[in-house]
Amino acid sequence: MASNPIDEGQLRLGEEAREINEMIRKSDYRDSVSFVTKWAVRTQDVLQSINEERPTVIHFSGHGSDNDEIVFQDPQGRAKLVSKEAIVQVMMSSSDTIRLVFFNTCFSFGQAEAVVEHVDAAIGMNTSIGDDAARIFAAQFYSAIGFGKSLKVAFQQAKAMLMLEGIDEKDTPELYVREGLNPNEIIIVKP
Repeated sequence: MASNPIDEGQLRLGEEAREINEMIRKSDYRDSVSFVTKWAVRTQDVLQSINEERPTVIHFSGHGSDNDEIVFQDPQGRAKLVSKEAIVQVMMSSSDTIRLVFFNTCFSFGQAEAVVEHVDAAIGMNTSIGDDAARIFAAQFYSAIGFGKSLKVAFQQAKAMLMLEGIDEKDTPELYVREGLNPNEIIIVKP
């Protein structure tokens, strides 16, 4: 789910989606992955999309605020802030199929930490993240997932890719896992 409101700094979200899709297509288990994108996401689109698609992974791309909010769009295309509590409620009411929520937005660690009460795992950013870092991290993460790697390995490979590209933001993404679960044993796409 991507949102790039007209009154916010423009992000290269289309390229992020293209690179994720490309990396999934190159993976061993590409036929086990259905990558569906939702653009210009408004609040009313979130639950509708989850109900329609019944995803295993939800990926939010766009902006976040340092007040634990995700930025969606209003009907005019302008920013609409959505609270952490609202996102947690969405996950709580929809978590029967969701295993991972990936917040590829700035300052999203609070949302990630909170949603793991209702899903197996979440990824969030502990500060702002650059557009290139967000795109590269996500593409490599989903590549590893498509190769049947564990959540922990996929996360570590994505951090390694940032380092290989010379992007000094490897410590920005954080992985959160529900208490009692081991990220080395969570495999989203089983070989």
